[in-house]
Amino acid sequence: MSAADLVEWIAGWPVGVALRRSALLYLVVNAAHILAIGLLIGAILPLDLRLIGLVGQTPIAVLGPFLALAAVIGLVLAVLTGICLFSVRPSAYLANPAFLTKLALLALGTLNALTVRVSPGWSAALAGGAIAPRLRVQALGSLILWPSALLAGRWVGFVG
Repeated sequence: MSAADLVEWIAGWPVGVALRRSALLYLVVNAAHILAIGLLIGAILPLDLRLIGLVGQTPIAVLGPFLALAAVIGLVLAVLTGICLFSVRPSAYLANPAFLTKLALLALGTLNALTVRVSPGWSAALAGGAIAPRLRVQALGSLILWPSALLAGRWVGFVG
C-alpha cells in the first residue's frame, strides 16, 4: 500500500466521513480533543514545575503518581481524538508544516516522558529522595516541549 493509498483509506474511514457530514459530531470530538489537551497540560506542567523546584514542597511521592497518570490519560485521549480529527482532512494536514511540527513535538514530549518514567531519578524522587539534576533537566525539557506542541497545534489553522 502506497502512502497515497493510506491517506485515501484514512480519508474514507467511517469516522472521518461521519465527522465531515456532521458539524455537531465534529464539534463534540473537537471539544473532547481540547479537553484532553487541557488534562495533559494541566497535569504535566505542575509536575514539571515541582520537579524543577519552582513551586511548592509537596513530596513527589504524593503528586507524581496522580499527575503522571492524569497526563497519560490526557495524552491517550488527545491522540485518539486527534486521529479522528486528522481523518477529516489527512492530505491537508500532512501538507501543513505546523501539523508536522506538532507531531514531532508530541513525539519528543512522549519520548521524554517515557525516559523520565523509567529513570532511576524518577524512582528515587517517588521514594522521597532528592530530585536528580538530570530529572530537573528533563522536567525543563517537558515544560518547553508540551506547550510548544500546543502552540504548534493552534498554528495548524493559520498555516497551509
